Amino acid sequence: MCTLLLKLSARDLLTLNLRRRMVPHLAARWKYFRGSEASLTERSAWAESLVELANDLVAAGRGNVEMVVECSATVNEPDNPDEARRIDVVLVGRHPETRHLSLQLVELKRWSTVTRIEAATAEMVHVPGMGQKKHPALQLRECYDLFTSGAGPLGGLSFECDGFTYLHNATDESVRPLIGLDAPTGIYSRIYTNDSRSRLLKDLQEHFTGEDDGSMAELLLKQMHLRNTPLLDAMILSRGEDTVFTLRGRQRKVANSVLDRAVHVLDDPAREALVPNPRRAVFLVTGGAGTGKSAIGLQLKAEFEAAGRSVKYASGSRAFNAAMREHVGYGNREFKESFTYFSSFVTAPEKPLDVLICDEAHRLRDRSTNHRWPLEKRGTQPQVDELLDASRLTVFFLDESQSVRPNEVGTVQLIEDAALRRGVTPVRFGLREQFRCGGSDAYARWVRDALGLSGDEQTVWTPDGLMHIEVADTPDELEKVILTEHEASAYARMVAGYCWPWTKPQGKEKRLEPDVRIGEWCFPWNAASESFCEDGAPPSRIWSVHDAGIGQIGCVYTAQGLEWDWCGVIMGDDMVWRDDRWVFQRGKQRKAKETGVQRVSKPGSLDPKVRTSSLNDDEFARCVHNAYHVLLTRASRATVLYSTDEETRDHLKHLVGDVEIHGLRPTWESLPPELRMPHQVRPPRGRGRRGRRGRTSATPKYTDPRLF
Repeated sequence: MCTLLLKLSARDLLTLNLRRRMVPHLAARWKYFRGSEASLTERSAWAESLVELANDLVAAGRGNVEMVVECSATVNEPDNPDEARRIDVVLVGRHPETRHLSLQLVELKRWSTVTRIEAATAEMVHVPGMGQKKHPALQLRECYDLFTSGAGPLGGLSFECDGFTYLHNATDESVRPLIGLDAPTGIYSRIYTNDSRSRLLKDLQEHFTGEDDGSMAELLLKQMHLRNTPLLDAMILSRGEDTVFTLRGRQRKVANSVLDRAVHVLDDPAREALVPNPRRAVFLVTGGAGTGKSAIGLQLKAEFEAAGRSVKYASGSRAFNAAMREHVGYGNREFKESFTYFSSFVTAPEKPLDVLICDEAHRLRDRSTNHRWPLEKRGTQPQVDELLDASRLTVFFLDESQSVRPNEVGTVQLIEDAALRRGVTPVRFGLREQFRCGGSDAYARWVRDALGLSGDEQTVWTPDGLMHIEVADTPDELEKVILTEHEASAYARMVAGYCWPWTKPQGKEKRLEPDVRIGEWCFPWNAASESFCEDGAPPSRIWSVHDAGIGQIGCVYTAQGLEWDWCGVIMGDDMVWRDDRWVFQRGKQRKAKETGVQRVSKPGSLDPKVRTSSLNDDEFARCVHNAYHVLLTRASRATVLYSTDEETRDHLKHLVGDVEIHGLRPTWESLPPELRMPHQVRPPRGRGRRGRRGRTSATPKYTDPRLF
């Protein structure tokens, strides 16, 4: 996966630097990717050279140009980050003449003097205090080739690209060996010093327009797989076949390991085995929200199906299963039936499945049971054992910080112990690359720190150009932001903590009660119904993916496992900030005399499974903590936060900091027109039937999403 430390316009970078937050942010990102502290030399270079270049861009009237700092050019980066060739800065904007994507690859050097090495070529120079160094044009040549090759991040785009070296502390005379007649040549070999600053400003004006016409760096981020196709869109576009996702880095290693092991565990599907293969395999993949667990699982499902294997994809999330069945598998019974629930294996298949993929395994229950089931159909052994009995090769994906109910018992230890009881040593993998939240691992860490899940000190959010967060003063303000983005064609939803009663649809017309009430503002929950309600409100199982779902508020149970561009999160009184810590509160409700509808009588959690007195305070706090962790990690571009509690709202504003920095709000309109693609809608019926080895011959025709 490509990496970068920061993406901000020159104007925003200077503002961030004035607030003394630029260098600490870069140092934290450096440590995350490289595993070591940034040196004083590196920090000084950021503080000096980046600021000099940003000031020059502003002086040239090009403060809108985006600066992508410490960017790797390789699409598939090696495990050792030092092996990946990085460029100090990539300047990104639009070319004033061609109107194409325009890039300048920049090497920043603080050298003030350079001398020639005796009896050596001009490709090597001597820098006092640093020894022998390559001519910077040679570094730029490597980066240029990596960026512009067919496998590089610019492959397939229309672009203008060259590069230069900037030695702002030097004069032309003091670095004469770099600019002599025998120096390396090429479109990336330009050298600027303090003497030639006026020429640099002119060249910047020739390469970039000064218009604010969208973040052109978004095109680069998409090519670098930091802006991924949303999971649901990818599934619809691929129709669930074996080219669903392009897995990167650790994702691909996990998938390859599972596929390689399958060869030794599973029989050849083309030949009937005389004696069943007794071998089993169990894989356990852990990773935080947005690290690509579902992408790996769905890709494995597609590849195993293409190879003729019997596969089921089980999940503990009703919302995720409904999205796959109703939005991707619409009209395709075989595809829909391949998605199931953990509780579907009380009775093991007569012939074990080849592969069972268990997503959201942190939602495993102790037993498979339902009050509607007769006693003989209820599970008698742990649910994890039922899943292991159902298949020859089982893959579990889980994130223990997303367990949101007390009866969810899925942990690494539980699964490992169950596998070992069967004589199988599970193969374990950990994921950490961030594929949601704009690829911003900084945002994912900020959420965990802010919620108190990491144990680390809470920190003020530093804008990084990858993910955006802001705090609304009122619920009306939050609603306006989310609806504005939705109407502009972004994928957006509002969600809330379970702090209000949840009324079932009323009357024959199935009217939704506006249960979520904050002062004069009110909004309905997503419909507690199996069918459509008044004004086209969708049933809860497809609220997250149906266009009309924008008219209701979801909760953790209808949001888990899914994502949107923008997510508005309302924090209720179940989790409030008092003095220096989070306080967790159980609420109460009562029936209003005048309407007979339940209303809040004591603010706090009204989740019947969580607020119960049988749950101790620590477990109650864990469930509420994890629920907000899920809600705060559903967005891929921006999160808007609001708390019903004033003290909590003030604390969140402190943690988010002042975000009124020019251009940072990633609105749909701020995207370059090339990326303003509407999200995919449910394919029509009759699109063809895909067999185990077959492919759908016709390309699905998509209709206007507003028609649903």
